[in-house]
Amino acid sequence: MANSTLTKQRSTAFRSTVALKSAMAVTGLVLVLFLIAHMYGNLMIFGGQEVFDNYSHHLRELGEPMLPYAGTLWIIRIVLLASVLIHAYSAFVLWARAKRATSVGGQRYHSSKNRTGVQRSYASFTMRWGGIVVLLFVIFHILHLTTNNIAPGGPSSSPYERVVHGFQIWWVVLVYVIAMAAVGFHLRHGIWSATQTLGQNKASRQRTINLVATAIAVVLTLGFLVPPFSVLFGLVG
Repeated sequence: MANSTLTKQRSTAFRSTVALKSAMAVTGLVLVLFLIAHMYGNLMIFGGQEVFDNYSHHLRELGEPMLPYAGTLWIIRIVLLASVLIHAYSAFVLWARAKRATSVGGQRYHSSKNRTGVQRSYASFTMRWGGIVVLLFVIFHILHLTTNNIAPGGPSSSPYERVVHGFQIWWVVLVYVIAMAAVGFHLRHGIWSATQTLGQNKASRQRTINLVATAIAVVLTLGFLVPPFSVLFGLVG
């Protein structure tokens, strides 16, 4: 009986709003660190085909001989997948709870300042729909530049050539622009929300946190968009 009660208490604690917000903050940080590293790797395209292809190849050799070929990459992928699933699950549960809490008879609360209801606020729209756009983009991105299943401009065994072939096409660049705009808005609010969850968003730090969140979002967004536009306008190719 004692073990059953303890297990139930632990389960309840893990499903609490505080636990879910903390999970979102931690997994969000993991994903931001990955984005920074990924952006750095993308910018290596300016070194030319040999540099970029060697970089892609060496990623698969990380950890050898302690790990098998591409072993480190698979560890990273598993951690990222787990982070995305936990992040998305936590976001959905918190959204569902907020919707129930701000509804009466299935209708949202309304106010003169927010006639469309609190669930249609800037933050809600950015985090919910922006997250869906980012998720769909990640699937497209993997099929395009990782697995080579989608090959606009032509397939290639060279990572450099896959990037160049794809970004020479305007609609592919447009897809990336839309996706990275969603990532930027998601990051901007997500970083602010995470600092609040972790107890760092005090009144005296509001301005600094807003500036840092905006700076990170802008740098990452522009950093990811530089290679596509450089290819599109013939600066890389």
